[in-house]
Amino acid sequence: MNSDGDKIALYLSGMDRYAAQDFAAAQADFEQALRIDPDFGDVHHSLAHVFEKLDDIDAALISARRAVELNPEEVLTYTTLSVMCMRKGLIAEAEDAKAKASELQRQHDNQT
Repeated sequence: MNSDGDKIALYLSGMDRYAAQDFAAAQADFEQALRIDPDFGDVHHSLAHVFEKLDDIDAALISARRAVELNPEEVLTYTTLSVMCMRKGLIAEAEDAKAKASELQRQHDNQT
C-alpha cells in the first residue's frame, strides 16, 4: 500500500477505535497517520476530539486550531474549535469560531 493508502487506513482505523471508545488506540492511529502526512486536516480534527475525551484540553485546542488552518472552509472545524475554546474559557475566540461556522454554513446553504 502506498503512503496515501496507509494514512487513509490509519485514519479509518482511528475512527473505528474512537467509535469503540478506545481513545488511546485512536490517538496512536491518528498520530501515525500524521507522521505520514502532517497536513492531514481531518486527522487533526479527529485528534482534537480524542484529546477532549482524554481530558487533555490543551492538546485538543492545538489540534482544533491546526484543523481550522488546514480546512478553513469546513464548518465542523470551526464548531470544534469553538467547543474547545469554551472548555478552556477562551470565550472571545470561541464566539469568533462559532460566528465563522455560522457564516460558512449560511454560504453553503445559499449555494444549494
